[in-house]
Amino acid sequence: MASIFDAHVHVWTPDQLSYPLAPGFDATDLWLPSFTPDDHEAIAGEPLPMNLVQMTWYGLDHSYILDLIASDPARFTGTGTVPAICDVSLPRPDRAMLRLAEGGIRAFRLRGHAAQPVREHATERWLAHEGYDYMFACAAEHGLVLSFLCAPSDLSEIDRMCTRHPEAPVVLDHCGGVRVRDTTIIDADLRSLCALSEKPSVYVKFGPVHGLATGATGAATTPISATLPLLRAIVAAYGASRVMWESDLGGPVLLQNGALGFRSCLDLVREEAEFLNSEQREQILGGTARRLLWST
Repeated sequence: MASIFDAHVHVWTPDQLSYPLAPGFDATDLWLPSFTPDDHEAIAGEPLPMNLVQMTWYGLDHSYILDLIASDPARFTGTGTVPAICDVSLPRPDRAMLRLAEGGIRAFRLRGHAAQPVREHATERWLAHEGYDYMFACAAEHGLVLSFLCAPSDLSEIDRMCTRHPEAPVVLDHCGGVRVRDTTIIDADLRSLCALSEKPSVYVKFGPVHGLATGATGAATTPISATLPLLRAIVAAYGASRVMWESDLGGPVLLQNGALGFRSCLDLVREEAEFLNSEQREQILGGTARRLLWST
């Protein structure tokens, strides 16, 4: 059976004395009162290795995930946040990346244009700023990873930057925003996602499986098996060595049925995806994430 490495987990602690929320955030902003690695283990049934994604409500204070990584660097790695553009004086993003990398954070999240505030480059070239060039150049030089939360409409601009910085490892979170709506995938979205596979340093996170397939209203009424054509297309384009499974536990899309739902999302890859061989399953469920996101 494949070793499981969860490539995308949101964690935060109820201990707000040791790990306070950033100014401007309060308990009403939290998706759940807390979600810790222990909560993940209770659902997964075992202490899986996981990539810890920095929570917005901690701002630029990465203390919680850095402390978790320090406690067990073989089990934990991290995806941090640094500002490429800001209207106040902050360290250059590449320098902040290197400092966080010393603590075991290997990836750095960027938001697509739809989630960006309006600013100087509010056009289709929303990455046309020296701050992003610094980040791409740093990733290319030091083997760090840029992890994009994006929509299909963002992929052409990410493609442009990958052409400009071909050695920078880039991950498209949550299938690059491509979804299955009532068992249908928008063909143009899928073509845009697969076209980026021509850039050999681009990877895709497949998940959250329970959030990829929805009904027309957005409700999770479509069976998760409807995501199999999406998985097949991604693997055909990128190869299994550039695809990794993620649960997105702790995230905003609630997983139904706890441990049973978690197992169903795993079984989609390790059992239902009959078009995958055992080696491909090994890569998607663990090998790709371990190779790309862990420093040990």
